[in-house]
Amino acid sequence: MSKQKVFCIGFHKTGTKSLAAALRQLGYQVTGPNGTQDPDIAKNVYELAFNLLDQFDAFQDNPWPVLFDYLDKTCPNSKFILSLRETGSWIESQVKYFGGQQTPMRQWIYGAGCPLGNEAAYVARYEQHNRDVLDYFAGRHDDLLVMELAKGQGWQELCPFLGKTPVSIPFPHENKA
Repeated sequence: MSKQKVFCIGFHKTGTKSLAAALRQLGYQVTGPNGTQDPDIAKNVYELAFNLLDQFDAFQDNPWPVLFDYLDKTCPNSKFILSLRETGSWIESQVKYFGGQQTPMRQWIYGAGCPLGNEAAYVARYEQHNRDVLDYFAGRHDDLLVMELAKGQGWQELCPFLGKTPVSIPFPHENKA
């Protein structure tokens, strides 16, 4: 693991695909989501993560957000990006995009395989995750960047955080709803 790792640890539907596209434009090899359909993801997640760490230098979507503390200990000097989205907009997007479609990954993360009918559980987990990340990285501004892509944040925040030359092209906006 020679190259510095970048972990996007915001939950899906917070701009993870846009961040992945931006990281690719900056020269990173990006993976994610990974293991979403693994019925034993809770048991296999650490092995899955460990096996991918040497193959990529940037990681987005699931299961990476859930593993942020493990990744911080396993990959010292890594950079972490917490993408946020206003909670109401986030859960609305969850329900619109995933509806009643179940996955083992969402079952593991939220305790319910789909957001439809489980909105309160999803919101509680989303908000708890964001608090946990902010608490864990408190005082470590060089290690954690908090981004709100829906509020127009992009290259101006990302490039300096990663030590990259600013980019003059528009920041990617994937999955426009």
